[in-house]
Amino acid sequence: MANRIPRVAVREQDPAVRATNFKEVCYGYDRDEAILEASRCLHCKNPRCVEACPVNIRIPDFIKALTEGNEAEAAAIIAEDSSLPSICGRVCPQETQCEGSCILGIKGEPVAIGKLERYVGDWSIANGDKEPRKTARNGHKVAVIGSGPSGLACASDLAKMGYEVKIFEALHEVGGVLTYGIPEFRLPKKAVVAAEIEAVKRLGVEIETDVIAGRTITIDSLMDEEGYDAVFIGSGAGLPRFMGIEGENFNGVFSANEFLTRANLMKAYDSHYDTPIFAGRRAVVVGGGNVAMDAVRTAKRLGAEAVIVYRRSETELPARAEEVHHAKEEGIEFRMLTNPTRILGDEQGRVRGISCVEMTLGEPDESGRRAPVVKPGSDFEIECDVVIMALGTSPNPLIASTTAGLETSRRGCIVADAEGATTREGVFAGGDAVTGAATVILAMGAGRRAAAAIDRYIKSKTNPEKLDI
Repeated sequence: MANRIPRVAVREQDPAVRATNFKEVCYGYDRDEAILEASRCLHCKNPRCVEACPVNIRIPDFIKALTEGNEAEAAAIIAEDSSLPSICGRVCPQETQCEGSCILGIKGEPVAIGKLERYVGDWSIANGDKEPRKTARNGHKVAVIGSGPSGLACASDLAKMGYEVKIFEALHEVGGVLTYGIPEFRLPKKAVVAAEIEAVKRLGVEIETDVIAGRTITIDSLMDEEGYDAVFIGSGAGLPRFMGIEGENFNGVFSANEFLTRANLMKAYDSHYDTPIFAGRRAVVVGGGNVAMDAVRTAKRLGAEAVIVYRRSETELPARAEEVHHAKEEGIEFRMLTNPTRILGDEQGRVRGISCVEMTLGEPDESGRRAPVVKPGSDFEIECDVVIMALGTSPNPLIASTTAGLETSRRGCIVADAEGATTREGVFAGGDAVTGAATVILAMGAGRRAAAAIDRYIKSKTNPEKLDI
């Protein structure tokens, strides 16, 4: 029976080798491996995996096509709901979403849906149609702020509906967090990110870089002067958080956002680029999420002895289990139940260490995780010359502060309903700009819902008889 076939293991770089380079860790499936793994799917009548996917890909259908060796059909099925399959197949937390809902996972190992999506996405990049696929235009314009996953997903869906869509990106490279946040060893920029963005552009989406919303343009000017019928804000959450402890101004203290942007967007790891970053002899990364894992593994590859400091236990780590596993394989040291209290510096104002306390876990807090409590008299120091704060991010306030009628929460996030509608008519928002830092696939789901809502909004203003009732 199909469910007795063991899950096909995926090939990876040797940990000792990959910890010294920025080449992709996971090699993915070849064709035979992908078809064998696809044959494990039970093709449930009520597929829970589809419900658990934030963009509702018809997972059993694309897997069935793959089982039959028809990659083109599998790619076409995925493309109905996702414009970034190679990216999502690599970075989505499948273990808590589609794979986490797979029936086979109840008594064994779930189908490797993410690895199969990656295989189909990579096949499409190499073999898919490279011709423009523009839909006849309907005469309406929509502006999208930000070229990250929510913006790309929203723009793709709107272009397929016939809208003239233009994305405005603040940086000189397209892709948002896909380009500046996620390291090359997890998500190759040229082979994957750039290739899938080209597919979005073939739909007719125009992208303009070096445009800062709130400075170069404003939401008001786009709608009032340039004739856009609606605007979608998918500007992400790039404003880093710090602990507010003594010593955070010493040389050698970075936000994970800066550290990863320098390494990824500015190619600090490549000796051919004159944009180096100091990783130090020993780097301590404070935090336990995926960004912390990206930062600590990047520091390791830049030559530092790298340490994770996290105030809860390993059970509470919010990072993907795969990323934690890979970090451990690469020799990353984990200091659990440890919380920094002060960063120590030398006479020249450079980091020389970090003062910490041990923690214990008390009762669950509002997040449902057990709250960390300081263990009295447990002060100790960790020697280091770099400290990287990976404590989460919040949206940049520039857009909200320059847009009339746009309400934000106390955390600085744009207030929007489940469909992305904000408090300003005609302005929609989604992804990290609304939720705070989350995942790529959740941002894509928000972008897709907003695209549908924008379509309904514009039709209600111009052709109400065309609305689906």
